[in-house]
Amino acid sequence: MIIPCEIATKSVLPAIKAAMAKELIRAHGLKQSQVAEILGVSQSAVSKYVCEIRGHGIEIDNIEEIRFLVNDMIVLLTKEGFRRVEFLRLFCQACVIIRKKGLMCGFCGKTDPKVKMEKCDFCFAATFDF
Repeated sequence: MIIPCEIATKSVLPAIKAAMAKELIRAHGLKQSQVAEILGVSQSAVSKYVCEIRGHGIEIDNIEEIRFLVNDMIVLLTKEGFRRVEFLRLFCQACVIIRKKGLMCGFCGKTDPKVKMEKCDFCFAATFDF
């Protein structure tokens, strides 16, 4: 059995990191190596995010709520002495929004064929308190 959080590591996590990488370069003028250090990934991974080779299986760039959360996460990551728990809370909120919009369903269905997508409403019905 595969749980939604496992699917999120392969779809949501790369999409959010790609959005952060592009924003850090575009709006903050950072170099790929600087972004890599901030995000805890390799410079090669940042390059793939920016060139849309990685992290674009889920389209989140046009979701306003996600953009706000990505910007808030960037503020935390670029601030001295940020609290990790604050970042994680924002990240999980972004993941919940993505899941409630059904953007992860395609990945879930491909990853676990036993899941009957027409009967699955976990991501839509679940409540998550942060």
